[in-house]
Amino acid sequence: MTDQAVGGGHLPPETAGRPATAARDLPASPPRQDGAAGGPPSRRGTPAHTAPGAAAAPPASRFAGRRRELKALRADIARTGLDTLSGRKGARSRVLLIAGRPGAGRTALAEELLRELADGYPDGVLRAVLTAPGGEPVGTDRTARELLTALGVDAPPGATEDELAESLRAALADRRALLFLDDAPGAEQVEALLPDAPDCLVVVVSQGPLTGIPDVRPCTVGGLDSAACVEILARFAGPTRITVDPRIAEAVAEECGGQPAALVLAGGWLADRPKASISDLRNELHGVPLPEDLPTGARPLYRAFRLTYAALPPPAARILRLLTLAPGGLIDAHIASALAGCSVAAATTTLHDFAALGLLQPAPEEGAADDASASSAGARGSGAVPHPRYQLPGCLCPLARELLQEHERPADIQLARARMLERTVRLLQSCRAMGEPADSPARQKVAGLPRSLRFPTEADAANWLRSRRAALLDAARVAVADGELDTLDRRLMAALTRTLLSHLGAQAAAPDLYALHGLVLEVAQRRNLPHEKAAALLNLADLDGQCGRTEEALTRYRGALEAARSVKDPLATGRALESLGGTYTELGDWQRAADWYGRALELRLARGESADAARLHGRIGGAHTYAGRWGDALKEWRAASRTYRRLGDVAGQARATGEVARVQEYAGRPEEALRTCMEALEMARGAGDGRLEAALQLRIADTLERLGDPAAARLHRAVGERLLEDHPL
Repeated sequence: MTDQAVGGGHLPPETAGRPATAARDLPASPPRQDGAAGGPPSRRGTPAHTAPGAAAAPPASRFAGRRRELKALRADIARTGLDTLSGRKGARSRVLLIAGRPGAGRTALAEELLRELADGYPDGVLRAVLTAPGGEPVGTDRTARELLTALGVDAPPGATEDELAESLRAALADRRALLFLDDAPGAEQVEALLPDAPDCLVVVVSQGPLTGIPDVRPCTVGGLDSAACVEILARFAGPTRITVDPRIAEAVAEECGGQPAALVLAGGWLADRPKASISDLRNELHGVPLPEDLPTGARPLYRAFRLTYAALPPPAARILRLLTLAPGGLIDAHIASALAGCSVAAATTTLHDFAALGLLQPAPEEGAADDASASSAGARGSGAVPHPRYQLPGCLCPLARELLQEHERPADIQLARARMLERTVRLLQSCRAMGEPADSPARQKVAGLPRSLRFPTEADAANWLRSRRAALLDAARVAVADGELDTLDRRLMAALTRTLLSHLGAQAAAPDLYALHGLVLEVAQRRNLPHEKAAALLNLADLDGQCGRTEEALTRYRGALEAARSVKDPLATGRALESLGGTYTELGDWQRAADWYGRALELRLARGESADAARLHGRIGGAHTYAGRWGDALKEWRAASRTYRRLGDVAGQARATGEVARVQEYAGRPEEALRTCMEALEMARGAGDGRLEAALQLRIADTLERLGDPAAARLHRAVGERLLEDHPL
């Protein structure tokens, strides 16, 4: 659990923003702190938005103490390593480890080091948090993909963990960058991400050693010295109360174990009580009861947190407990109001108060390139964009979750999640609608939503989606965690999928869509949900096929076919059959392609779906054409032409008749091909299909040349070329 901001020696900031220091200062996932909220803004002020470009960097702050540790870390960069030959660089990046308990200021120390070193690394700072807010390790594949995205490198959807890690190493090979891996659960998660780039530097924060990674000496972070502790308290409480009784201030620092996270909470408690003395604070801290089995090192933070929590009004205390349910640990007024069932205005005030007490810290903005629009929207105070974002310090997450389990019934927790997911669905629908024309039904429907659920512009909606992307994906994971896939879960998945496609496009959204379909498949298999399993397998197979993983696609299409047939789902069955035919077509296995298309055709004919049957006749004819089976190809294309004629689709009939002519040409029957092509040309004219008419004119010209009539060929070619100018292919 990370401890950015005050934790580890940072003093409370005067403002929440700071200018960007690097173009690639982007997080792989929302950073978490375990040094509390780095000095909250004044309760009488308005929390500032993170400056544009500062997506991953922590808020500006003044650093207290830790000079000895900083000096040791800088010296460790230049020292000769075990894998370094005399006068030569090692093959891999140097790894610096900052180890310590959550709340001890590990992340703050790392951030101060990165700030001091940033000028020497022109390719910027890359950040990733390797432990999720719930305490579980973040998958290496997810971290590597996010780092690649921050570097501007595309990775195919569904790529394996090893492939993504290799791509990351390749992307960093020729760069000089700082890689910050925060809250690492162990060496295994770090090892896979280490670049083979001696000009890069890796800074890791972890609770323990990185056994297995060579040449790593930990810089162990303990408590702050007394002077730094008193300095932090004075910043919160003002110098007067500290100078009146400096010995008691030192006693409070000792009561807090020198832990910055505990000091921040204690200082926030004192700042909230102008008439309380530093002695009152010490007595209150000492009076907090402790669990018998609580380790000695965890007691200072427990006391400070419980003291702050006990002073909260009951509604605020409940909001604090429920904030642990926020997806991705990302909190704003919308999330808080939905979880607690209160108004957005009340949630806004409560979150601001939490920040002042050190219970929350400002969350860095993602999507830095567009943060200016979000900030300007926030200044206008309109729509769903403006509310500042927070996160619960990582070291406080276990303590708050413990309170949640103590005080909230499972049914109430489930209801809070449902409210949050429902609001998320409505925001996604609003976001997606902003990508449609102003007079569209979706935009008109959104206009009737409450102001807090509307976006001022399409750019604001797109920025919101980018900045909340990781949290939205976490919301999807929350939605399917219980494995029910109820109506709300399905609505969330559908809304998220459509919104990603609307604002990002199919190619950019593909990795996220792959993850979403994978979640559905996991639940469908666990809960034996054949319809959902078939749909997820079809979607994943499509993405596999687009990435060239043909064998994987075939396996998934067959699995989807089996699941669809088990519940007699004709739509999924037909799609699986056609997809198998299409995949074998890409492989050049024409016989199997025709066979699978034929099975799909039987299904369409049985259901009376003539338009789909005509299309499948054509696909079968195309497979036979490529295989050189002219008789079978002619049979299928003629069947397609007849079916289009019965449907009254003249353009379709013309295209199918043109393909009949093509097959006749391939079969060595140019005279028949010419007559058939003339028939198709008349049909194309009747349908008003200029492009098809142009293509047929050019084909007739080629046939006439082969038949020895160059003059007629020139006439048809001239007509075809004129048509192409008006109807380019």
